Amino acid sequence: MGFQSQIHEALTALERAGLRRSPPTIEGPQGPLVRIAGRTVLCFCSNNYLGLAGHPEIRRAAQAALDEEGAGAGASRLISGTMTAHREAEAALAGFVGQSDAVLFSSGYAANVGALQALVGPEDSVFSDALNHASLIDGCRLSRAEIHVYRHADLEHLEALLASHRPKARRALVLTDSLFSMDGDVAPLRGLAELTRRYDAGLMVDEAHALGVFGPEGRGLAAAEGVQPDLLVGTLGKSFGLAGAFVAASETMVTFLRNRARSFVYSTAPPPMLARAALAALSLVQDADDRRARLFRHAARIRRELRDLGLDVPPGTGPIVPVIIGENRRAMQFSEALLDRGVFVQGIRPPTVAPGSARLRLTAMATHEETQIDRAIEVFTEIVREG
Repeated sequence: MGFQSQIHEALTALERAGLRRSPPTIEGPQGPLVRIAGRTVLCFCSNNYLGLAGHPEIRRAAQAALDEEGAGAGASRLISGTMTAHREAEAALAGFVGQSDAVLFSSGYAANVGALQALVGPEDSVFSDALNHASLIDGCRLSRAEIHVYRHADLEHLEALLASHRPKARRALVLTDSLFSMDGDVAPLRGLAELTRRYDAGLMVDEAHALGVFGPEGRGLAAAEGVQPDLLVGTLGKSFGLAGAFVAASETMVTFLRNRARSFVYSTAPPPMLARAALAALSLVQDADDRRARLFRHAARIRRELRDLGLDVPPGTGPIVPVIIGENRRAMQFSEALLDRGVFVQGIRPPTVAPGSARLRLTAMATHEETQIDRAIEVFTEIVREG
């Protein structure tokens, strides 16, 4: 069988297992309302938590940078791609999360993979939460470090692994998301910080879904808990309404990453307009207490009312509300029924979540109106009653 035929067979197997993905195309801007196939529908599956993706101040900042600094950086950062905009954005983002320095990456995936590949290797051990994001998992694999997976948010299990494996490792690094993207719950950051101190290990926290949402001025869950990790990863593609990411840490750590993180060293720099837009978004995020209050209010209502319908909604906090369905095809049928009635909620299947835990992943946005949430709950109610 030829290569093309083998891939066709593999794709057919995905189809049979209910795992083939065909995402709808959004026509126009992101927001509480989006257009799909010519229809305007309610969107409840975006990570645009604060509703900033189309904010006029961010658009103006990007346009001004495009006019003044051009569309592209021209090269990698270590060649000729480091521009004033990059440096200014890195300094501002580092200060925002209470770290000495930061380095921009093209995506959160690139940030996590690059940092882990650079910081740990075959002589080292990493200790990773079982529900960490795929980018952390892949970064661990690429690092070639010894990987120890601890049960989700289980400090006792982590301590047992540290006690057993830390003495044999040159370096040890504990990895966790702060807000888990598919379950909507949070990591025990204070306990993790205490364990890493006790066992002379580093702590790397991915704040992708928490930055802008939790903490004073949206500085994240680490700030809310009074924890300063050795490395803090933040993305600009969620609450900031943009794209890209950064790793914030000590000046020494960031300088090392600039020299050894392959996804930084060997990638063309993000466009300067992205860095300028990030500065505008940062100002808006810091001044968004009203948006954060609405966001939490909306999410709490969605969580409560879906649970009242008898749906399996795990406890959690923040804007992510999972509804556990179980079987892959059933989850997608529910998602399709919602979209047919004008409510866009994606079904999530393995390998993103564990087998048997396919789900609907709802997310609130600060810019949702109460009437829009009313309508979403009405549609859920109709589908549940129809069985």
